[in-house]
This record gives sequence, structure tokens and C-alpha cells, in this order.
Amino acid sequence: MSELTHFNQAGEAHMVDVGGKKVTDRVAVAAGTIQMLPETFKLIEQGGHKKGDVLGIARVAGIMAAKKTADLVPLCHPLALSKVSVEFALDADTQAVHCQATVGTSGQTGVEMEALTAVQVALLTIYDMCKAVDKAMVMTNIRLLEKAGGKSGHWLRD
Repeated sequence: MSELTHFNQAGEAHMVDVGGKKVTDRVAVAAGTIQMLPETFKLIEQGGHKKGDVLGIARVAGIMAAKKTADLVPLCHPLALSKVSVEFALDADTQAVHCQATVGTSGQTGVEMEALTAVQVALLTIYDMCKAVDKAMVMTNIRLLEKAGGKSGHWLRD
């Protein structure tokens, strides 16, 4: 197992120096789910929510969040992102919305945190827009699915 890299020799938190790393194309894919009551699911599915297009607004929120990750997570590097996509799949069997974010850059560090942040904020936005009708929604299974690029190469969740 690798050691934690966000601590110096004295055990103090620090931002990892990526200055000596090669610039490579990097991609990360993350996913998560929000489960809700059947009535809430129908509002989203039919576009009948009085606040507007829930998934459209959540998509934009996820994209914006990926771009702001370094402002939210203290030791993340600010990155010039070349791609952010946020996609949703409606699951009528479980009254859930599945979210998947793909983030890319050409740089010296990966975009896993940006992909995970995009998913979480997209799901939070769905919660925010629907909480008036369903406070019991549950965000779950937020996880990294895949990353590619950099020294550690390609990783894919089993």
C-alpha cells in the first residue's frame, strides 16, 4: 500500500509538489445515486417540478463544481479542465437517479477529485430542488469508477 502524500516529514498537511511530474492526458469517471419517493421520481421524470428542469440544473451545477474543486478541497491543485460531462440515468424500478461524471485534463495531476465533486454536487442540487416534497432522499454509492493517465496509469473499479 502506498503512503499518504499530503503530509510532510513532520506530519503536517501540505500540497503535493507536482512540478516534476510529466504532463499527460488524464481522465476520471465517478458515479453516484440519489434515491427518492416514487412521487418525487415522477416529478423529475415528467419534468413537472415547479422549480424547473431538475436534471438540467443539476448537470450545470456538477460542471461548475468540477471547475471549483480546488476552492472546496483544501489540498487540491487548481486545474485547467479540458472536459466535464455529467450524465443522468433514471431508474424507475428503484425510484433513483444515477449520475456519472467524466472529467479530463492535460496536466501533472489527476482529476479524480473533480469527477467525485461533480457527482456529489449534482446529487446535492437534485436534493436541494426536491427537498420541499421529499426530505428523505438518500445520496449513496458515490465512487470513482475509472482513472487514466499519469505515472500510475489506468485504474478500473472491479
